[in-house]
Order: sequence, then C-alpha cells, then structure tokens
Amino acid sequence: MFPRSLRRPLILLASLATLAGFQLVVSWPASAATRYEAENATIYQGVVESNHAGFSGTGFVNGDNVAGSYTQFTFNAPNAGSATLVLRYSNGTGAARTADVALNGTVISANRSFGATTNWDTWANSTLTATVNAGSNTLRVTATGAGGNPNLDYLDVTVAAPAPVAYQAEDAMLSQATIATNHTGYTGTGFVDYVNTIGGYIQWNVNAATAGAASLTLRYANGTTVDRPLDITVNGVSVGSRSYPATGNWDTWADDTFTANLNAGANTIRATATTVNGGPNVDKLTVSPASGGDTQPPTTPGTPSCTDIATDALTLNWGSSTDNVGVVAYDIYNDGNKLAEAPGSQTSTRLTGLTPNTQYRLSVFGRDAAGNVSIGSQTVACTTRASTDTEAPSGPSALAQSNITANSVDLTWTGSTDNVGVTSYEVRSGTSAYKTVTGNPPATSTTVTGLACDTPYTLAVVALDAAGNVSAASNPVSFRTLACGAADGGVPSSITTISSGWTIPWGLYWMPDGQTALATERDDKVTSGQFKVFKVTLAGARTQVGTVPNVQTTGGEGGLLGVAVDPNWATNHYVYFFHTASEGNRIVRMTYNGTSLSGYTVLVQGIKKNKYHNGGRLAFGPDGYLYASTGDAQTSSLAQDKTSLNGKILRMKPDGTPAPGNPFGTLVYSYGHRNPQGLAFDRNGRLWEAEFGDSTYDELNLIKPGNNYGWPTCEGTCSVSGMTNPKKTWSVSTASPSGIAIVRNVIYMAALRGERLWRIPITGDTENVGTATAYYVGAYGRLRTVVKVPGADQLWLTTTNADNNGGAAGGADQIFRVTIN
Repeated sequence: MFPRSLRRPLILLASLATLAGFQLVVSWPASAATRYEAENATIYQGVVESNHAGFSGTGFVNGDNVAGSYTQFTFNAPNAGSATLVLRYSNGTGAARTADVALNGTVISANRSFGATTNWDTWANSTLTATVNAGSNTLRVTATGAGGNPNLDYLDVTVAAPAPVAYQAEDAMLSQATIATNHTGYTGTGFVDYVNTIGGYIQWNVNAATAGAASLTLRYANGTTVDRPLDITVNGVSVGSRSYPATGNWDTWADDTFTANLNAGANTIRATATTVNGGPNVDKLTVSPASGGDTQPPTTPGTPSCTDIATDALTLNWGSSTDNVGVVAYDIYNDGNKLAEAPGSQTSTRLTGLTPNTQYRLSVFGRDAAGNVSIGSQTVACTTRASTDTEAPSGPSALAQSNITANSVDLTWTGSTDNVGVTSYEVRSGTSAYKTVTGNPPATSTTVTGLACDTPYTLAVVALDAAGNVSAASNPVSFRTLACGAADGGVPSSITTISSGWTIPWGLYWMPDGQTALATERDDKVTSGQFKVFKVTLAGARTQVGTVPNVQTTGGEGGLLGVAVDPNWATNHYVYFFHTASEGNRIVRMTYNGTSLSGYTVLVQGIKKNKYHNGGRLAFGPDGYLYASTGDAQTSSLAQDKTSLNGKILRMKPDGTPAPGNPFGTLVYSYGHRNPQGLAFDRNGRLWEAEFGDSTYDELNLIKPGNNYGWPTCEGTCSVSGMTNPKKTWSVSTASPSGIAIVRNVIYMAALRGERLWRIPITGDTENVGTATAYYVGAYGRLRTVVKVPGADQLWLTTTNADNNGGAAGGADQIFRVTIN
C-alpha cells in the first residue's frame, strides 16, 4: 500500500559530488508529508470502519481487542535519512493503549503509549523520529495489551532533506575566464571573472545518484548597466539562455534560479557567455541534494483535432498543457506507439509520411524538462485521404516453392509492374499476411519462416504500391511442412471455442484445484457493472462472482487487468488484482470464498499510470511470492530509475512488502522494461517475460534478479554494457505480445497486432530457445492471454477484439481451448 499523497510524491536526487567545479547550487522543493491511510494498510486481527467522526480518507482501522493484533503501513522514502512519522489515532476508552512500533522489522518504540482522547470522535497525533531506508519501508503497530491498538486513521511521513553543499566557482574548469578577488561579498577564496568575449565558459562535473530534476541557483554580480546572458547546457544540451542584468555594482550579488534535468551518474554543466561583453562575475552554485525536484507532470492536453488532411500527411491540433515549470515538448502517439513530437511552444504540428486511406488514432502527451509526462489527451481518429493513384499493380506470377522444412519454405515469383511503382510484396494465406518484403525495388524471392510443422499451407503473393493499392493474387502454391521433431515438446493439434460473449477478457488464473479459473474483463467500454470478475469451469461455463472497486479506465490500456490466486487459497481465500485507479495503478487483495468476492485491501500503490503502458500481469512463482509486471507509463526514464515502480518486474510477499532476497531491498526485481505483459515460470522455476517494443522489436526475456533489460536505451538486442539482451525478438507487426504460458518446456506467446499464437521451444534446460513458429495467423484476431490448463497438455487462449484497437462490439471476445500433442 503506497500513498495517498498530500502533495505529489518526491523523486530522490541523492548527493551530487563535484569534480573540479564551479559552485553549483541545486535547491529542491521542501519535503512535504506523504499520507498513508490506515484503511489501505495490511491489517491483522482488525477491520476497517467508519462509524466515528473526524477520520481522514474513507475510514479507519479498529484492531481486535487482543495483544498481537497489528496494522502495517508500507511507505516509500525518496532518500535514506531521518524521517518524522506521525500516527493519527483515537482512544475513547479513558485509559492508555500500548503498542510496539517497528520500522522494517526492528522495534523503535516498545510499549508506546497511546493516551485517551476523551471519546472515539476525538483524534490525536503520536510522533516519532526514525532513520528510514531509501525506497520501500514498513511501519508496524502491534498491540501489546489485551485492549488492542487504538483506532488508527493514517500515517504521515516526512523525510528530511540532506544538507545543502556549496561548490565554489574558483574550483571549476575555466575557459576565457579567470579567478579574481578584487571585489567584496564573495564566498570561498574568490570568484570567476569572464573575459569580455563570446564563448568564455565555466564548466563543472556533477555526479547524481539518481536521475531527476534539479533547481540550480547561480550567484552572480554585474556592475555594468548591460545584461550579460549565459547559455546553460547540461550534458551538452542547452536548457536555455539566462539573463544576468545589472546588480548595481560589482560588490552586490544576486541569485538566478532555474530547473534542469540531471542523469543518474556523471553530468557536465557549462555556463557560456553569448555576447562580446562576456559573462557576469560568478561566485558559486549551491547543490541542495534534498529529496524532491520537479515531479509534477503537465496537465492533460486539450482534445486534439485534425485539419488539412492529405493522402500522406495531416495537421494535428490540440489544447495546450500547463506545468509548474514549463512544457518543453508534446509527444504524439498513434495508439500505444510514439509517432512524432513537437516543441512545447506549439499546439499543432504537421505529421508526414503517413499511409493513404489509413485511420490513425492520435493522442497527445505534454512533457516537461524533468521528463514528467502528462496523462494522455482524448483520442481523435483521423483517416488520411485516398490517393489519387487508384491503379493497382499487376499481379505477381510464376510463384514457386522450394526447400520446404518443418518450419519454413523458400518462395520465388515474377515481379509486378505499376504506373507509379511497387513498394512491397505480401505473402498471404487468404487475407492473413505471413511476411512483407520491402525494398527499392522489393525483392521477388523470400524465405517464409515461423511455419508450423506437419501442417498444410496454401500461399500466394500480392503487390502493393505507395497508395495502398493491392494487386490481384499470384497463382497459389500448396505444400505441407515436414514432420515435427520428436523432442520438441509437442505442438497445437486442435482449437475449440469453450466460452463466448466476453468483453476484453484480460486476466485469467486457475484456482489451486484446477477445476475453475478466475477471469477479469478490462472493460474500457464503460458499462453498468463494469470491471467484472468471473468464475469459469473447465467446460467453459461462466458465472460472475463480483466486481473490483475503485477501478478506472484510461481510455487506452488501463482498467481491471491481471488476477492471481494465492497458493494458500484453501486456508486464506485471498485473490489479487492489478488495476488502474484514480492516482495510478494498484495491486490489491480481496477475499474469494468460491462464490463471491468481498473486502478490498490495497497492497501496492505508487505505480504511475497513463493512457498506455500500464503492464498489469500477476503471477505467483514457485517460491510462493507474487510477481507483477509494470509499464513505464509512457515516461521511458522511469524504466531505468530503480527507485520507481514503473518499467519493472516486482516481487513481493502476499502482504505487498518486498520479498526476501530482492536485489535492491525494495519491490523491484528487474528493471529496464517498456510494457511487459507476459509472465510464466518454466520447469526449473525460471521466469520468462514477454514485452511490447515501441516501433521495431518485441521481446521474449529470461528474467534474472537485478538485471537491466535496456529500455529505453535498447529496443531488442544491443551491445550496451550492463544491459541484458532478449532471448528472442519479433517485429511489432507480427507480435505485440501480451500473455505467455509454458507447456512441456515450450513457451506459447499470444500476439495482439500479429494475431497469432507463437510457439517457442526452450532448448532443454539451457537459457536458449529454438525456432519460433506461428499458429492461427489471422484466424481469430487479437490474442491476449494464454494460460496452461492444470493437469493437462492444454492451453486456454483469449481474444480481445473488443478493445480499442480491435474495434469489435462488446461481447465479441472468446476463450479457446488448445490441445498440445
């Protein structure tokens, strides 16, 4: 359970060290209390109530009147250090109630007294000071008397900022500038006097523990009557020209404060004179490595619209965002993929290079200098005009096959002609494209891979031009791929619809007895009684067992997502959900008695949300811990920030606290992920993950604790030191993967945009995988979730054709049973 914040949560920028450096002052907004409501805490022997007045949030915790009952808060500290912890309570008994208060498992206040508060409607504060860890912390209040705890309303956490550090200008790297002492009022041993020329600079190196925005204050003097501006660059990128006007005389000093974004690790900051007068005298910059920085995202841009639509271009217009510091850019997305960006000073841009007669679903996101990204605007659907070129290419001819294997075939054909020019060929089975061949001109031969073994195929080739005109099909070729290998773990042999009438079935998880499964509907087609949870029998009969409260859609990919069932469900009846809420994404726990859902406990908050890239898969591992996938919330820098919960695989105990052995002592298990939605464990207990790429490569990864999987530096395989490469990649047009499952040492991956089920065999017990092959290409539409049927060599496979990208009506989705032989 993460916070309901009084202010927006603060991002840590830990201690900034200087190399030879001029005085850098990075000051941050003062630390503010972050509130954690007791009703969202982990409760043992107690209930949430609202039968007394004056509480905050939606209720308070009334612990059972026994020793040992407890309420445990989990909170996230932006940095290690001293924290003020305020527990708000009421005690209407007339006598003190005592409790042990433990921070991260260590008692910091034994038998702490919570005195009487006159009545149960009167609230008081109990304040402690303790040293907290950076990242996740727990505070448990355990009753030590038979009367139990007082009623608990909330925990307020304020983390003290580290003391500021001053860096003198005379210690910086100088070019066309000198150290001087001939004026008064400076600090340190002197100040820097620029030579009166363009190009002189002061430069220093700063090491930041984590990425984040910094507020820089430069102390200067200008005894002339003429402004002496400086161009400020951070890591070679200008953050703007700053004005340094007259200060009265050379002995009078002034401060100039501005915001810039620093990378984790080494940063170079340079102040360069831009006029023949040189720069002002500079005394220092001061770095206040406090928790904070600019963490406030811009407001949501206004509704976009399209004008001046052409065959291959259009103008997109939108209402401006506002920001506490300033909007520096707008990111433009076509559904979940970034298409373009525009400067923050613009509210329209021309999008070019589009395909004729094609619908684009466009939304706009504001971004500030600190990398904070707004919630996405509403989506506008714009269709480019049909090309004036209406003449289709001639049909390819003389299609021939050769070199048939179990998984591939070589094809050659005679090329097409066109009045303008052929831009590509597609190898098709019916209307489903198995491969696209491009080039200038495109080749007239190819090898089609990914075919299923021992399977009949009939393929043909069509030609396309730049206007999207499609030729008649070539002559067809028919063949059967070779027999499947004996040790390849089996292949899909039949597919049957077992349940229909669904609307975006997203999460699917089997009960421990293997007789029924729980399924969630994401349901972003907002209807009465939305965010439903169903029980589904082996035969496919479904019964609604309840809804999940506090769920919100995002107009894109948010809503009610993953579900998981506790391995100890027979005794605790716990089930878990990942869903989007008002403040972000949550992981929550409810009680399921086999017939209906009840209760609602927030385990993890603080996972940022956005229109797209929310992740959302849940799975229990063979170690008994709960794993969750989170997206980068369209703020790619979060994936590399180990203090953020976004762009991660999380691993936790069933109460939402970090599992033992996690690599950073927090919930984070691995990082550098863009939008992971597939999780499955193999026979050796290893975790495999499927992940949406941006515009080039989708990935299958083998997850190891503490590893960095590269986003946004890498998409697909790269050679960057310290980043882990995927085990397999696909073009986004043939994959866009969501769920994965493993049967007989073979990974099955459901593809949305690719509209197929990928089969990827694991090579024995190694970390390698074999040839990927595709099943059901284009036959059933967008395939979302796949799970193994307990005790059988079978899969359940869902469609989500009713989502925004599929466009089908509510109730159009299905669940299939696939048998592996």
